[in-house]
Amino acid sequence: MKLAILGGGGFRVPLVYGAVMRDQGDRRIDHVSLYDVVPERLQAIEQVLRQLGAEADQPPVVETTTDLDTALDGADFVFSAIRVGGLEGRTADERVALDLGLLGQETTGPGGLAYGLRTLPTAVRIAERAAAMCPGAWIINFTNPAGMITEAMQQVLGRRVIGICDSPIGLGRRAARALGHDPDRVSVSYAGLNHLGWLNGLGKDGRNVLPDLIQDERLLATIEEGRLFGAEWIQSLGYLPNEYLYYYYFTRDAVASIRGGAETRGEFLLGQQRAFYEAVAAQPGNALARWRQVREERDATYMKEGRTAGESRDATDVEGGGYEAVALALMAAITRNDRATMILNVRNGSTIPALPADAVIEVPCMVDADGPHPLAAAPLPAEQLGLIQQVKAVEQLTIQAARDHSPTLALKALALHPLIDSVTTARILLSNYRSRLPDLDQLLR
Repeated sequence: MKLAILGGGGFRVPLVYGAVMRDQGDRRIDHVSLYDVVPERLQAIEQVLRQLGAEADQPPVVETTTDLDTALDGADFVFSAIRVGGLEGRTADERVALDLGLLGQETTGPGGLAYGLRTLPTAVRIAERAAAMCPGAWIINFTNPAGMITEAMQQVLGRRVIGICDSPIGLGRRAARALGHDPDRVSVSYAGLNHLGWLNGLGKDGRNVLPDLIQDERLLATIEEGRLFGAEWIQSLGYLPNEYLYYYYFTRDAVASIRGGAETRGEFLLGQQRAFYEAVAAQPGNALARWRQVREERDATYMKEGRTAGESRDATDVEGGGYEAVALALMAAITRNDRATMILNVRNGSTIPALPADAVIEVPCMVDADGPHPLAAAPLPAEQLGLIQQVKAVEQLTIQAARDHSPTLALKALALHPLIDSVTTARILLSNYRSRLPDLDQLLR
């Protein structure tokens, strides 16, 4: 089978290729087509993949292309991880907000909306070309903001577009391990939007064991979320938030930490990745070793604004099985009818009755040869439901703003986001984003 990876020159592509390479099941991927608009990045990642493939007996064939239709032609699966505007765009997303004292983060708050606005036209074009070149393919979207982009692509391709994220799956597995349970033998009750969800239950032998974790401060201190939010706040909530809820519950703390740093996350990655691609171009024979070194540095600094000075991530929070494992498990469940339950970004239908049927939500699904099927969700507490309703309304306004090229709707989306505290501020944000991001300015003309 053929897998097309869009954003094929991206730094994390070797993770996906490595997962595919290790797959020993029948009907597996044997052809990988990498698509990117930057040839130099493609060449560097191709070197990494070829050296990675040398460690296997029969690695998938790799081809590279800067032509989208060539990559999509005949694909069985399409993995989309594009970054419109590159990391330079991400630094603008972050800095424009931070300069106004607001959260500067690529998927949450104003930065996420700016990122979404300039990405949506490209994502829709990809969906339209996929409909023409590989109408039977499943599209696995990891492009951020994942829920918003998945929803826009579904408007073209329907339920064959599935969004993935490793955050909620990691949360459930960490909670199970903290209680001494096998993560593969517990059921997870989780609901929300991408980067805005909560673990509300953990089933083991017919009993919800999540309260056992929440009531035990010692056990909470062993997981990333327990250290991030603190036992007192988690116990007040009565459930475990996704790590990205830190930006909502501790907004001032997050902004102060990011502004107090020498550089934003985007600026750190921009410098790191420039050095990586330059190093591979200079010494292509060391591509894989250099990639592994840089990946370790990258993982260790993830969401550092939520940790105290000198505190490092626990090894179990960064080891094996990230989004690439989710993608592989999803492909296996569909191609081999290996029924599996996983948390995915899918069309709501009636799963959360208070949200529109066409809204993309993040919930546990049973996946088989017919794709994902959302599992019934328990009613959400009012404080969860209210927040996801507001953010979903903002996401849908953003999609409409991009589709209609409407600065009025873009302003409305910014002004209604719960992390933006004033219409006046929203106006300044939009003006500053348009000044810093020419593609965004052009979109809204």
